[in-house]
Amino acid sequence: MSRQTETLTFESLVATIRQIHATLADQATKAVNISLTLRNWFIGFYIAEFELQGSDRATYGDSLLTELSKALRSLNVSNTGRRQLYGYLSFYRAYPQIVRTAPALSANLVPPSILNEKVRTVSAQLTIDPEKLLNCLSYSHFELLVGIDHPLARAFYAAECIRGHWSGRELIEFVGLGQGAGPAYLTPFPSRPR
Repeated sequence: MSRQTETLTFESLVATIRQIHATLADQATKAVNISLTLRNWFIGFYIAEFELQGSDRATYGDSLLTELSKALRSLNVSNTGRRQLYGYLSFYRAYPQIVRTAPALSANLVPPSILNEKVRTVSAQLTIDPEKLLNCLSYSHFELLVGIDHPLARAFYAAECIRGHWSGRELIEFVGLGQGAGPAYLTPFPSRPR
């Protein structure tokens, strides 16, 4: 029955408003998650660019992330501890193809030169559409996936997360099943610098 011919009752009013609220709240949550994921990717991208091309990069050397963390925290930029910055850098390096989503979403944040570069991936057969990655996985998923050192295993688990609609906990459980039972490269979460 269409909304136009439906008799409007108090109960249907409540149900309609509840449905509108739930739908739009889900959309808002997804939009915030995508923005935060892109934020973290861009931070990793710019750290990598600075490491390669920064005019004063030699000044910082191994202390880059420590000094960057101090500077960003003094400006009240949230979630920019040394370990988090390292995670963002690892995220960028593991998922460079996310740059393909940037022109539509945040064109002003990416230097035009990077948009024309070919993006390295594990294999053309294992490439997951970057928009699908961004729309289906939260940053928490990416954070866990980046901890998988072997690119083929990482791609497999990313595809399974998407296919199975896994939560972060489910990802941990499924990856954990590979410990001791499969190849050494399936060891899920190597230690991170502190």
